[in-house]
Amino acid sequence: MAQSKSDIVIVGGGIVGLATGLALQERMPGARVTILEKEPEVALHQTGRNSGVIHAGVYYAPGSLKARFCREGKDAMKAFCTEHGIPFEICGKLIVATDEAEAAKLAALEARSRANGIPIERLSGDEARKLEPRVRSVAALLSPSTGIVDYGLVARRMAGLFEARGGAIRCGTAVTGGAERTDDVTLHTTAGEISAARVVFCGGLMSDRLARQFGAEVDFRVVPFRGEYFRIANQPPDLVRHLIYPVPDPERPFLGVHLTRKMDGGFTVGPNAVLAFKREGYKRTDLDLRDLASSLAYPGFWRLLRRNFRSAISELSASASKGLYLRKVQKYCPHIRLEDLVPYRAGVRAQAVARDGSIIDDFLFVDSRNSLHVCNAPSPAATSALPIAAHIAERLLTRNTGASS
Repeated sequence: MAQSKSDIVIVGGGIVGLATGLALQERMPGARVTILEKEPEVALHQTGRNSGVIHAGVYYAPGSLKARFCREGKDAMKAFCTEHGIPFEICGKLIVATDEAEAAKLAALEARSRANGIPIERLSGDEARKLEPRVRSVAALLSPSTGIVDYGLVARRMAGLFEARGGAIRCGTAVTGGAERTDDVTLHTTAGEISAARVVFCGGLMSDRLARQFGAEVDFRVVPFRGEYFRIANQPPDLVRHLIYPVPDPERPFLGVHLTRKMDGGFTVGPNAVLAFKREGYKRTDLDLRDLASSLAYPGFWRLLRRNFRSAISELSASASKGLYLRKVQKYCPHIRLEDLVPYRAGVRAQAVARDGSIIDDFLFVDSRNSLHVCNAPSPAATSALPIAAHIAERLLTRNTGASS
C-alpha cells in the first residue's frame, strides 16, 4: 500500500485530539492535518464515558496546569457550546459535609478555590438544606460556575468542524508501530504507512505505550481504573437541582461517588474506582492478559496500593456489593434506595502512576524532535480540552524539543 503524507498527524480521536486538530487549523492555515482513530467513530472511550461535568477547578493545586487549563477551559467550553448550538447547563455544585470532621476539611478546599480565582461560597447546614432539602449536610461549599454537557456531542461537533475546514479523520486506523527520524515521523498503521512532519499522540489509555514505542523518555505507567456508575430511577426530576459531591478524602486519589444531573434528564451516581483488567475494559468480565500483567508487574502499582490499601478495599467492596455502593450515596442523599440504582455505562480512567507509587496528578506533555506526547490527561481534560489544544499547538509551533512539563 502506498505511503500517505500529512503535515501533522494526531493519533487519537478523543476530545483532546479533536480540539488539537481545530487549534492547528486555526494557527496553520493550509496545513494538511490528519486525525487517526482506531475505533469506528470518534469519542468512544474517556470522552464519551465520563460524568459530563464542566468543572470549575475547585480541587486543583494553584499554579498547576490543571488549575490554569480548567479555569480557562470552562469558559472556552461554554463559549464553544454557545457558538455551535450545543446544549449545556450551569447548575452549580454543592460539596457537602455530612459530619463535623468533613466540615473541617472544607476550609482547605475553599482556600484552594479562592487561590485559583474560582467563585465559591461557604454554606451552613441550614443554608445548604434550603438549596437542597433532600441532601444531608452539616456544611457545604457552593461552586456556582460548575455545569454539565454531553462531551460526546461536543466531540462529534468538533469532528464535523475539523472535516469541514479541510481536515481528514481516518477511523478504523490503529497505529501499530513506526519510527521518528531526523525530519519526520513514519507511522505504521492497520491502513498502511503514513508519514508526517510532526505527530501529536493523544492516546489516552495507551499513552505510555505509544510514548515508549516512539522513543520518548518517560518513567510512568498507565494503570486503568474502571469507574462504575448507576442511573437513578423512581425519583422525581427535582431530586436535586445541583451536582452533589462528597468532601474528598485527601488520603484517597479520587473524588468519590457523586450525584450528577444529566443533559438528557435524570441523574447518575458514580464513579467508584477499581482496577480494570483491560485498559479499555468496561465490563467486570473484560480481561486482557497483557494489560493486567502491565499493571501487576509494575512496582509503582503495588506502592500505590500500599498507600491506599483501605481505600482500595472500600472501592472493591462497593463494586462487589450494590448495597455497599448505596451506602456511599445514602451518606448524603438518604432518599435514594437500592431499587433506584439501575446499571449505567462504566468508564475507564487512564491514570499515570510513577515508579514510586505516586499518582501523576497534573497534565503531562513530553516532546521529542518531531512528536509531542500527551502522557497524562485525566479529568478535567474534557473541560480543559480547548486550552490544552492551544498549549499543544504553541509547543509544536515553537518546536520546544526535549522538554517535558
